[in-house]
Amino acid sequence: MKLRVRVKPGSRKESIERAGDGSLVIKVREPAIEGRANDAAIAALAELYKVPKSAIRLLSGARSRNKVFLVPNP
Repeated sequence: MKLRVRVKPGSRKESIERAGDGSLVIKVREPAIEGRANDAAIAALAELYKVPKSAIRLLSGARSRNKVFLVPNP
């Protein structure tokens, strides 16, 4: 399934919330440097959907806060 996600790097607390438009908001502690926030978002999605991190693909938005991930159905 394709997921629209907004990643908020540098947050104090890590969390995953549902936005009003149906997308997810993932708050991560890692900064948006060298893909570290992307890696943290992938780890959070893997934990949420109980799939390996290697199964999740970033389809678009590698350098944006708004991203689209491909997550296999659990």
